[in-house]
Amino acid sequence: MLQAIFLWIVFAVFCVATLALSLYGFHLYVLLGLFLRRVRHKRKEQRETIEAYTQKHRGDDWPTVTSQIPIYNEADVAERVMEAVAAIDYPADRHEIQILDDSDDRTCGLIDRLAHDLRRRGLDIQVVRRPDRTGYKAGALANGAAAARGTYLAIFDADFVPPPDFLRKAIPLLEAEPDLACLQGRWEHLNRDESWLTKAQALGIDGHFAVEQGARAWNGLMMNFNGTAGVWRKAAIMDPAVGGWSGDTLTEDLDLSYRAQLAGWRLGYCLDLPCPAELPGTIDALKSQQRRWATGSIQVARKLLPRIWRGRESLARKLEATLHLTHYTVALWMLLLAMVARPMLLFFADRGFFQDWFVLAWGIIITAAVAPSLVYAYARYQLGGGWSGLRTIPSMFVVGCGLCLSNSLAVIRGLFQHGGAFVRTPKSGSRGATHVTSSYRTARDSLWIGEIALGVYSFSSFVIYFHAYHRVFSFFLLMYGIGFLTVGWLSRPRRTTAGLSASDQSRVPPATAPAIPGSATPFPPRPESTPPLQRSETTFQGVEL
Repeated sequence: MLQAIFLWIVFAVFCVATLALSLYGFHLYVLLGLFLRRVRHKRKEQRETIEAYTQKHRGDDWPTVTSQIPIYNEADVAERVMEAVAAIDYPADRHEIQILDDSDDRTCGLIDRLAHDLRRRGLDIQVVRRPDRTGYKAGALANGAAAARGTYLAIFDADFVPPPDFLRKAIPLLEAEPDLACLQGRWEHLNRDESWLTKAQALGIDGHFAVEQGARAWNGLMMNFNGTAGVWRKAAIMDPAVGGWSGDTLTEDLDLSYRAQLAGWRLGYCLDLPCPAELPGTIDALKSQQRRWATGSIQVARKLLPRIWRGRESLARKLEATLHLTHYTVALWMLLLAMVARPMLLFFADRGFFQDWFVLAWGIIITAAVAPSLVYAYARYQLGGGWSGLRTIPSMFVVGCGLCLSNSLAVIRGLFQHGGAFVRTPKSGSRGATHVTSSYRTARDSLWIGEIALGVYSFSSFVIYFHAYHRVFSFFLLMYGIGFLTVGWLSRPRRTTAGLSASDQSRVPPATAPAIPGSATPFPPRPESTPPLQRSETTFQGVEL
């Protein structure tokens, strides 16, 4: 009796997981169709808009822009992004740069030195510091926006390197549409060829930016600002109906995007507005990033989906918003499917009537599972990379399967947690195919043990399915096994040459950290004298900055 109840529960979980994964998989087919319907016309229209505006405004009569760079302990990349933003081609008297620095390590000294140098070159650059990290990134951006003099606010995270023509392309598109709250650019990759891990990430990100974002923005659906490589209209952020930046979720960018659209603003996307960025070079950094995105997106879904469904949005916009905000639940459905795959054979063993349904269910899963491969491979093709993305699909499958335990726990956390600490993803300053070790380490946990265990379990399920002549279906269990074992093994604690584990090293400052002039230690405390909404007044060898 108990076994029968257990098997029926397994059957119910299998059916729900199958339907959910099928829904999200076929949703990608829909987005691909929407993208193909509009891409040629929209790209041509945006190019013509940029060209016409540039021809009309040949002088310096461009609107004022404030470029904001939120930074927290980014010694490896802070100077790189500051130099890149300083090199942006835009009228000097119309371009303000804000370094929103919440750092409490040697990054402060690096920023102050370079800011001083850039001011001597004639740039309007300000270092804005707060007494504490209230609101994390959202708090820093809100603090900076209140003091910004720009009509538009361009936002670049520390690991991005905006090209010189970024604002010359973005501003004309915003000026042409007064109801456009934000224009999102496309992420490119500085270190795509660094490893198989960065290649897999790059393909997934290309799918999001080369297909998904365009499909939503160009078809009147709700989309999101990705937190960086975009330009906001300051009036939209300050609109009382929008409510400004908020730190009550871990994805403040997604939250603000949807609140702006619910208030009547629109968001735009430009495929031909690239902005290179550094991809996480280690599995620990990637897991940290994905956990934050997964938890934050579910928090936004909890916060805003009831409001969206009560509102006057069209059914299509409501459905797309629901699928978009809950997309990270795919990890949970994948995990459940991997766990119930083996007992499902027992359920169907004595139920001949269900055998055909079993084959049909796995057939649907396979069809849906192919969707990301097709969409992401086409995205790489659309970006001029030919069909090279096909070679990376196995790696992407491995990463996706291996991360589903970590992301599932993050999704569950998002269902119950309000807000939370903003854990930034450590970056190293990598470029090209050469790996550079970051000065920072990501805290580790014991989740790798569970991932190894799930890998062994999935491999045994693969063997059982293979010998039961369900060999097509067994392929997916093999991918689960490889994914869990790979991610678990890469996440294991490792000893360093100094005899400390990587997690221990996260608490040890780099030995080569240069001291800030006038300080006896390489890690001076953050300035506490700079009040909110005011620019910093630190000193550089006796020179007031």
